Amino acid sequence: MEKYFLYILFSNSLNHYYVGISSNPQKRLQYHNSQNKGWTKRGRPWQLIFQKEFESKSVAMFWESWIKKQKNRTIIEKIINNSFSW
Repeated sequence: MEKYFLYILFSNSLNHYYVGISSNPQKRLQYHNSQNKGWTKRGRPWQLIFQKEFESKSVAMFWESWIKKQKNRTIIEKIINNSFSW
């Protein structure tokens, strides 16, 4: 079974975090920094500042969805600083 990662990117130009999931966060970062379409093209260059491995895609998707629903920068920063309880 393929492992999946929750990843968090940061854009200095937008002062914004982006949360996503991928089986290969480094490859996904390259995609976000090279595509000329989609929301993330505005924030280039993106930096990968956090990744956490999960045992399945469904668990990674659960956490991605949960974090996005919170709409809370403080939660994202707790995750980045390893002060979040999974």
